[in-house]
Amino acid sequence: MASEVKPVRTPRARKALPAPVNSPAHDAAPLQVRRPVRRTRTNAPYVLDEQVGFMLRQVGQRHAAIFAARIGDDLTMTQWAALSKLAETGPCSQNLLGRLTAMDAATIKGVVDRLVRRGFVETRPDTEDGRLLVVVLTSAGEEAVARASVNAFAITEETLAPLDAAERAMLLKLLDRLR
Repeated sequence: MASEVKPVRTPRARKALPAPVNSPAHDAAPLQVRRPVRRTRTNAPYVLDEQVGFMLRQVGQRHAAIFAARIGDDLTMTQWAALSKLAETGPCSQNLLGRLTAMDAATIKGVVDRLVRRGFVETRPDTEDGRLLVVVLTSAGEEAVARASVNAFAITEETLAPLDAAERAMLLKLLDRLR
């Protein structure tokens, strides 16, 4: 199905008020006066490349490509988030780990299940509340974190490489305000 091409709407010219009858300009043809067009949300064209969500997605894709190429151990971004957060905080419930890494319950369950199969974490019932599963790094998980941490710093450095130190600090500050 061919899509219709719609013409671009341009603002209409406004006619100037007629000259007073007793003025020499009265006999002249009426003048056309154009006012500059102010761009507002209602009359500005929607340019995808200028939209914050689209820009964030592109930057996220660039970062994900750098991450995949450099992290090692065939870790995904969500697996690395879980491993690094466990290394930072120590054992915690699967539910809390999901909240700390901004993953919903289904996502963190899948991530933990895959990390268990790889031998990087193990789960056990919480000693105080048997309904909760506690996720714990294994020695293989600790080794993976030690290897990947060096790469993770390099990934951040490469992602931010186009920015100078002041721009990096400002970007991180602004992103923190937006979350």
